[in-house]
Amino acid sequence: MKKKNKVNGTIKYTGKYIQLSRDELMDTMDQSMSSRRFKHVQRVEKTALELAERYGVEKEKVSIAALAHDYAKERPDEEMRDLIISENLDLDMLQFGTNIWHGPIGAVLMRNEFGLEEEDIFEAIAYHTIGSPEMKEVAQIIYVADFIEPKRAFKGVDLARELADKDLRQTIAYISSHTLSHLLRRKNKIYPRAIETYNAWAVSHKEEHNDSFVY
Repeated sequence: MKKKNKVNGTIKYTGKYIQLSRDELMDTMDQSMSSRRFKHVQRVEKTALELAERYGVEKEKVSIAALAHDYAKERPDEEMRDLIISENLDLDMLQFGTNIWHGPIGAVLMRNEFGLEEEDIFEAIAYHTIGSPEMKEVAQIIYVADFIEPKRAFKGVDLARELADKDLRQTIAYISSHTLSHLLRRKNKIYPRAIETYNAWAVSHKEEHNDSFVY
């Protein structure tokens, strides 16, 4: 049996969104992924809850989405391919890698296995990697928290952290621009929704706030 690694917290789940307590969800995630991945999940939850406090977003929703955001990350490729097909997800995803797949698949698994029906949480899990042209506040927070959690150490992350303290929308604009630039530099194939996210957040934000936007 894998040793459990719990984090004490003050968030109490009400049962409105998922029929698990926070400890039960923590244990489920602990058992479903490597220790390294689970530690990342814990850091994302901590960061996301800090953002939720700052921006007045419901913490229970944010906690569930943060803990579950990488639920499918380490599933076998064949299982994920089968789920994309059987769950009628976007078949264009099959042309891309598991970094694209695991968000939407994780959301579907949380719905199928744990009865998750809350749209805010579902979309936060589904969109946490590539974003979406439209994201509600919970999804915005998970998208940002996954990018800036404390162990992230790449060029540009410190600026993202600074922005996250001031303006969530501008942070998303910056992250979408940074991600697209990174993929272009590496000459990676780009999933169309990532471009749509960039157009909706980075370009539109620059047009609205041309004097203050930072690439």
